[in-house]
Amino acid sequence: MVRALFQVARLKQPAVIFIDEIDSILTQRSDTEHESSRRLKTEFLIQFDGCATQTEDRILVIGVTNRPQELDEAARRRLVKRIYIPLPDLEGRKQLVKNLLREYSSKLTENDFDSIAKMTDGYSGADMNSLCKEAAYGPIRDVGHMLQTLDAKNVRPMQMKDFVVAHRQVRSSVGKSDVDLYEEWDAKFGCHITSQPMDDDDELETSP
Repeated sequence: MVRALFQVARLKQPAVIFIDEIDSILTQRSDTEHESSRRLKTEFLIQFDGCATQTEDRILVIGVTNRPQELDEAARRRLVKRIYIPLPDLEGRKQLVKNLLREYSSKLTENDFDSIAKMTDGYSGADMNSLCKEAAYGPIRDVGHMLQTLDAKNVRPMQMKDFVVAHRQVRSSVGKSDVDLYEEWDAKFGCHITSQPMDDDDELETSP
């Protein structure tokens, strides 16, 4: 399966191989793991090394995980650009809500969007998605037993009160201890991108 994935990528290149929850297949190896799991990891690492052996190869491998500390060391070395994406900030949460409500009818004002962003400090993108979905049920609940016969255009738009109610139901799924763990791992293994240009006197440090 892994070999076929990389073969297809080579045939279709330029190609991107995107693996969500990459830790599920590339966890740290142990003496107690099943042989099939070990073979899968070995095959992935072999194919990973082989996809960039030719100068004309144009294959980008992207892995996403929320458990970076569980990645196998050999896999971590090969994933050289290790980028930590923090929780969305105030402006990010505000924009997320606007994007998520793009297909919904709402009467939310700019001040309402600001209020929603402020009351969701510590929420992840998935949390914001769940919050908006829960808030979208507000107008439907008001319809009650008339839902089967009422025309969709007669359902009221979403309002700020729907988010106040939804906020009581949907809480942040990421704790401070989780954030501390991610930041600690990032400080140790992360790739810290800087926008500052290098001076002529700067030298790249390489490890032996």
